[in-house]
Amino acid sequence: MAQQTVKFSRTDSAKFFRTLNKRVNNYFKENNIKKTGNWKLYLKAVIMFTLLLGPLIVLLTVNNIPGWLQIISMMVIGIGMAGVGMNVMHDANHGSFSSKKWVNKLMGSSIHILAGNDYNWKVQHNVLHHTYTNIQGHDEDIDAGRIIRFSKHAKWLKIHKYQKYYAFLLYGLLTVNWAITTDFKQTYQYLKRKLSYGDFPNPATQWTKLIIGKIIYYSIWVVLPLVLGYTWWQVLIGFLIMHYTAGMILSVVFQLAHVMPNTEMPLPDADGNMKNTWAIHQLFTTSNFSPKSWIVEFYTGGLNRQVEHHLFSNISHVHYKNIAKIVRETAHEFSLPYNEYNSMWTAITEHYQQLKQLGKKPNMA
Repeated sequence: MAQQTVKFSRTDSAKFFRTLNKRVNNYFKENNIKKTGNWKLYLKAVIMFTLLLGPLIVLLTVNNIPGWLQIISMMVIGIGMAGVGMNVMHDANHGSFSSKKWVNKLMGSSIHILAGNDYNWKVQHNVLHHTYTNIQGHDEDIDAGRIIRFSKHAKWLKIHKYQKYYAFLLYGLLTVNWAITTDFKQTYQYLKRKLSYGDFPNPATQWTKLIIGKIIYYSIWVVLPLVLGYTWWQVLIGFLIMHYTAGMILSVVFQLAHVMPNTEMPLPDADGNMKNTWAIHQLFTTSNFSPKSWIVEFYTGGLNRQVEHHLFSNISHVHYKNIAKIVRETAHEFSLPYNEYNSMWTAITEHYQQLKQLGKKPNMA
């Protein structure tokens, strides 16, 4: 069965996005700054890569490291893995890390040492998620298979009654799936559907890049430690700790932006038409959290400000804090929502409540 074509409304009588876009552009013009990254982002890149690779170098070159310190080191690597993903790879694959394309391509390719693949990521994230945010059957980021129900439009199963207890435990498996199965499935599906972000890749080239990327990835994180003397079970435990830490962080940050009581999950009508324009749709389906926490903003790569990111993904996250006031005031001026939770804890609590609500049998909700 062919997938329904979704069409966003082109009618915005109040001209919300045209007004907002003009104001944001004026901010950059008046302050004479580029929309891409700056020294702050480049410094963060150094910090995040140090968190990712520093502990690995120590583990591979220093003898007789205590087991407890090995565990902590792998957790730090996981924190670095998520940090590189959110701060470096994410901006780069949106084309906002640098004004130079080759720099974006280089930094974007860091996804290969994070267990992912740039073609797959760009299709899933840039094309499907950013275009069809929170639309069941189109946005794969709200599709957790049968095990977790993220949308009221997804099929309800008895097991979902307990998802409020087990969902968070499963979040840590996100990047493990990337490393083992997800990339192969996505490449097959996306090439078959002829999806791409930019030029459509030659299928043979994409499969070759994917396989070479996995060889490099496993050589760094599995083969090298084995060659240098670690036992298979030490490598396995370390691998799982690293990925579980990264997966937990990345999953929670995403869920707090989209699977919340204050975000909607609208569906198109029978003809595939959406009620709102694309920009207004983003306001209804996205939420911010911890806007005043510098450490949350610093580490998550501005992904605590998903409203700004979804409206202006071509702008580096280092500028989101400065344009947030413009976005908030313009949304309110046009009587549109600007979803935001003041603290991360409040957002996590609300996400738990949403999981609980979605776990109820539909006629009991």
